[in-house]
Amino acid sequence: MGIDPRLLAEQCERTLERTDFAGLGERIEGKVRDSYCQGGRRTIVVTDRVSCFDRVVGTLPFKGQVLNEIAAFWFEATSGIAPNHLLEVPDPNVSLVKECRPLPVEFVMRAYLTGSTSTSIWTAYARGDRSYCGHQLPEGLRKHEPLPRPILTPTTKAPQGEHDALTSREEILASGAVDASVYAEAERMTGALFAEGRRHAASRGLILVDTKYEIGQDESGRLVVIDEIHTPDSSRYWYRDRYEQALSQGRDPEALDKEYVRRWLQEQGYRGDGPSPELPLDVRCEAARRYIEAFETITGRDFEPDTEPPVERIRRALGI
Repeated sequence: MGIDPRLLAEQCERTLERTDFAGLGERIEGKVRDSYCQGGRRTIVVTDRVSCFDRVVGTLPFKGQVLNEIAAFWFEATSGIAPNHLLEVPDPNVSLVKECRPLPVEFVMRAYLTGSTSTSIWTAYARGDRSYCGHQLPEGLRKHEPLPRPILTPTTKAPQGEHDALTSREEILASGAVDASVYAEAERMTGALFAEGRRHAASRGLILVDTKYEIGQDESGRLVVIDEIHTPDSSRYWYRDRYEQALSQGRDPEALDKEYVRRWLQEQGYRGDGPSPELPLDVRCEAARRYIEAFETITGRDFEPDTEPPVERIRRALGI
């Protein structure tokens, strides 16, 4: 278990920052994933880019491998709860998936009063708001405490480089962005997925605090989970055995997600406006170590890093 720190430092010089593969179809660049669409299928290449505050702020060694393999683990584990788009994982950084039409909403499930961004549920509560994305919150809650029950807090999907916006079920239905029956089914699916995610996380000594789901519709109109699921990029995890002590001491619970990078950026005074400060080598390596620890803790498997130059390896795996 774990990884040699020297290997992480060396791999910082060989991260997968960008791809441009001819012959795979139209290229669509996201914050972390490069997608290629052709013939009803999508090739998703998960790069090593890391984003915070809806901005790409650098790369982390092996991050793409970790995210792709955690997502594949969860897609398989939850396939009996909700259908997903995954067809095949031909390379540690690559997933072949069914092409689906994404819903124009991200479905964020939350179980705790936490967060550090300007749109987080804790930030809203701390300034006195008691209504959040259409949900009424009781008085007297403390930071990092459980909410009375898990809640769905949807956001609009902003173009790359812009910030997603909080919304509510009522606003989404009023806008006509999503039909009421489609929203109800997505709400049921994401609630069931979150319950299973929390159950499995607890069995591995973790708390699944909150997570983001993306839902699409396949060619028949069926709702399908797309993009990623329960990864350290889309989810917040805390260590269960350290949570109560942190709460009693007024500290933030120790996390297994990209919150480490986000907090470092905030300490430098950066919150998403303008160019981000360059991530130092030690920050990149520690963040990567946490991603790898997340993989091993969640899956119960040792992480097996592939150090071959990723572009050449991916070309061979895809036959291009």
